[in-house]
Amino acid sequence: MRKVTAGLFHSVDGVVEAPNLFQFDSFDDDLGAMLGGVIQATDTVLLGRVGYEQWAGYWPIATVDGGFADFINGVTKHVASRTLSGPLAWQNATLIDGDMLAFVTALKASEGGEIAAMGGISLVRQLLFAGLLDELTLITHPVIAGEGRHLFEPDDPTTRLELLRSTATSKGNMVTTYGVRAD
Repeated sequence: MRKVTAGLFHSVDGVVEAPNLFQFDSFDDDLGAMLGGVIQATDTVLLGRVGYEQWAGYWPIATVDGGFADFINGVTKHVASRTLSGPLAWQNATLIDGDMLAFVTALKASEGGEIAAMGGISLVRQLLFAGLLDELTLITHPVIAGEGRHLFEPDDPTTRLELLRSTATSKGNMVTTYGVRAD
């Protein structure tokens, strides 16, 4: 069974939306190495519509040197959307046909490396509450963002998490990885 993971940049006050507005000055070599490990383990990416539209407009023409740009442009990408229609223009990106949760369930049962949910707050929430997300990593930057969407909403069901691992980086980021507690 393949593992489904998600990692989100996160502010101290819980904002996960538009991390480019708050995480830029605390990104350090430790985070770079950690993300390099994610890239090495991942051969399939799940994206939500918003994340797809933002990233498809940026990463194919990004002038950054190697690393994430090479990974995200080359990796197999499956996009969950009720409003987009295929075929999708971004290299190796396909629209999930039918029920997204059934698709991910079948994908988990297939052969391959890790499946990473990236670029989608709603997508991560759906996978978590459907019991399909094996690991949720929150990369908490030492900043109060002040505004933006949070990952969790006040009416979300109570869900017990288990701390799998945690570490602090040289610039004060806390990287915490959780699994859903089975009880």
